[in-house]
Amino acid sequence: MALFFQHNINASTKLGIWHIEEPEGFFLARVPLQRDIRHPHKRLQHLAGRYLLPFLFPGFPYELIKIAETKKPFLPDEAFHFSISHCGNYAAAIVSSTHRVGIDIEIPTTKVALVREKFLHAEESAILANDYNPVSASPFYAHDYQLRKLTLLWSAKEAVFKWYGNGEVDFSEHIRIVPPETAIGIPGNGILSGSFQKENPFVLTLPFVNFNEICLVWVMTLPTSF
Repeated sequence: MALFFQHNINASTKLGIWHIEEPEGFFLARVPLQRDIRHPHKRLQHLAGRYLLPFLFPGFPYELIKIAETKKPFLPDEAFHFSISHCGNYAAAIVSSTHRVGIDIEIPTTKVALVREKFLHAEESAILANDYNPVSASPFYAHDYQLRKLTLLWSAKEAVFKWYGNGEVDFSEHIRIVPPETAIGIPGNGILSGSFQKENPFVLTLPFVNFNEICLVWVMTLPTSF
């Protein structure tokens, strides 16, 4: 068993992260492969994410999962709302019987800095540009500090995108996140403020956890939120 992290948010909403150490057969014995995935590691990630759903809520009807045109997995009767994310050797899932949810995990890499202009709004970029940059502590720490904040913002926007679930979202215009004002502890946790502005502006709170290797962000609201 390789449960990396579990958080029971309330009686109806739970999330977990699985550190993938098992062979494919371990997951196939418990959940079916519902898509034709050729790449072995992507197949493992897919299976681990699906495995987490009944792990968090025994009896979760994973065999009824459908895929929307936007590629969002869902249950037709919405008995559960759920969201899945994976990166590297990790898979994450959040499941709720009462709330609309979204989740994302990311491994901090320099790739996120290369696409920052595509997902950051001008106001978010300005805040980061004026942010405290602890160069005096160490060049490595200063670089890691900025990379962690960028990764956290990207992960938050991914979580909101999955929460929305209807596609056609401009990350820089429709999803706004307030960059954290303080340095991000590793490990550490906190709450980000944000809003979804594609339709009627809707305020969101996004709890996060920074682990040594990955960052986790999730969002949950009542189903009639927008």
